[in-house]
Amino acid sequence: MKKTLGGIVFLFLAVLTIGAAFAPAGLRLPLAQKADVRARADGWLKSGGNLFNQNYSPLAQINRQSVAGLKAVWRARLDGSGMNSKYSGEAQPVIHEGVIYIVTGADDVFAISVKTGKTLWKYQANLDETITTVCCGWTSRGLALGEGKIYVGQLDGRLVALDEKSGKPTWSIQAERWQDGYPITAAPLYFDGLVIVGFAGGENGTRGRVKAYDAKDGHLVWTFYTIPGPGEIGHDTWPQDNDAWKHGGATVWQTPAVDPELGLIYFTTGNPGPDFNGRVRAGNNLFSVSMLALEAKTGKYRWHFQQVHHDLWDYDSPNPVILFDVKVNGRVRKAAAEASKTGWVYILDRITGKPLLGIDEKPVPQEPRQLTSATQPFPRGDAFVPHHVDIAPEDFPLVNQGRIFTPFWTEGVVAKPAPRGGANWPPSSYDPATNYFYVCGTDSTNLFKAGELDQVPPPEGQRYLGGVFGGAPIPGTGIFAALDMKTNRLVWQQRWKEPCYSGSVTTAGGLVFVGRNDGRLTALNSATGKRVWEFQTGAGVNAPVSVFEYETEQYIVAYSAGNLFAGSPRGDSIWLFSLKGTVEQATAP
Repeated sequence: MKKTLGGIVFLFLAVLTIGAAFAPAGLRLPLAQKADVRARADGWLKSGGNLFNQNYSPLAQINRQSVAGLKAVWRARLDGSGMNSKYSGEAQPVIHEGVIYIVTGADDVFAISVKTGKTLWKYQANLDETITTVCCGWTSRGLALGEGKIYVGQLDGRLVALDEKSGKPTWSIQAERWQDGYPITAAPLYFDGLVIVGFAGGENGTRGRVKAYDAKDGHLVWTFYTIPGPGEIGHDTWPQDNDAWKHGGATVWQTPAVDPELGLIYFTTGNPGPDFNGRVRAGNNLFSVSMLALEAKTGKYRWHFQQVHHDLWDYDSPNPVILFDVKVNGRVRKAAAEASKTGWVYILDRITGKPLLGIDEKPVPQEPRQLTSATQPFPRGDAFVPHHVDIAPEDFPLVNQGRIFTPFWTEGVVAKPAPRGGANWPPSSYDPATNYFYVCGTDSTNLFKAGELDQVPPPEGQRYLGGVFGGAPIPGTGIFAALDMKTNRLVWQQRWKEPCYSGSVTTAGGLVFVGRNDGRLTALNSATGKRVWEFQTGAGVNAPVSVFEYETEQYIVAYSAGNLFAGSPRGDSIWLFSLKGTVEQATAP
């Protein structure tokens, strides 16, 4: 059977089961397992759970009524990997045929038996400790699985394929050089014989890119640059009298979503470079802070939608794109949505890239020294974090009530959301039964400040900010919210005393699982947000859980390792949970 046809058949079986694309179509699993997936959903086969990145499980054995009996089955340790203060544990576990695969912030990969909690094999990345181009903590956000291999992108710019059974490298390539500012933090995507990966480095004066490699041997198949060059669509949104586009940023922080029927991948991009100085980069600066659709086989551009024009606020879009079908005005539409640092969810038609519910261009305040855009896109519906400062922080006079898109220069301006506000990297989740979209955000005020900085791009791999990350004059708080994708209106919203820095997973059992910085894993009633269960893991739970069935029992697996940005306690634990568990909670850190 040809690989493409096999993928379509696999997707069709999954759709029959849960009404959404639950299982990766291009994964090319053994025929017997395809039947098992249709009936049992007994794995979590990629970062995001399915090709649509929905972080949704159709399993319901663990539900609102039974979750009170959920306990740990075992706790496994990862040999202290990634426990130092510079590391963050952000990876979502991948599960296949009774084995849990996890990567730490040190890019070490572990294979752990579901039955015993014992380590079956370990791959050590042995990263160079002198790497200087990593932004925002040493981390990996996950692994890819396909063709009997585990794929890991590393902070040193290498892409490595490991044998799924032994952990031994089958191929390893230098995808990009870390010295030039291109670490890999996102989980790669395996689809239809390709391994597709984006590169970080937006603060390093880089030119963003996504690459696809042949899964068999790692040879390069295609490259797409997120900053267009001369003669390419969008190049006219950069100055024509300098080389700003060569250092324009727009890097990629997350794993793309895939629509196998359309043959497209979808992802969003980071801020333009330099971050805070727009003076050297006149124009809208495509494709920074944009959602993009590319042809999966070729990397050919299909469409884009820019969320922030000529960004000055570090409002990049690191949250993974989620795909779903939703009824709008009586018609079922193919949607792509992403929660952004701006505090909005942008909902587009994934065929055309046009807004589904409306996104309006509205005038915004101007700062001539920053060459600000005259207008910005405002999605219709509700923001999930506040867009203004209600009361001025001490010693910080308010300009424009600190509203979103308030410009600034050397004097500095206090405004919301902050660069660490809105939705950052922690993945959102989506329930296809209700059309509810769950987002982890932070309500934070920032002091934005720029100046006569970075007029000339630095050498490759050095910081290129055009200002400073001004910090928060008052502490931020977490926001966890549910929005209805039929209207983009809030269903419920709650404030946490600490920033929200963990992705979520929703289930057919009416639950949303989300971690907390203080070490708790919690389950919320997906309809109301009420917390119905919690468990202390002993370290920050700053990665999304995975949900799967093994030998007729439903399990939850969580990585408890802490996070640099969240300032949460470090650990090296994998916890497995079921209704038959007997292991008690850990001591609070």
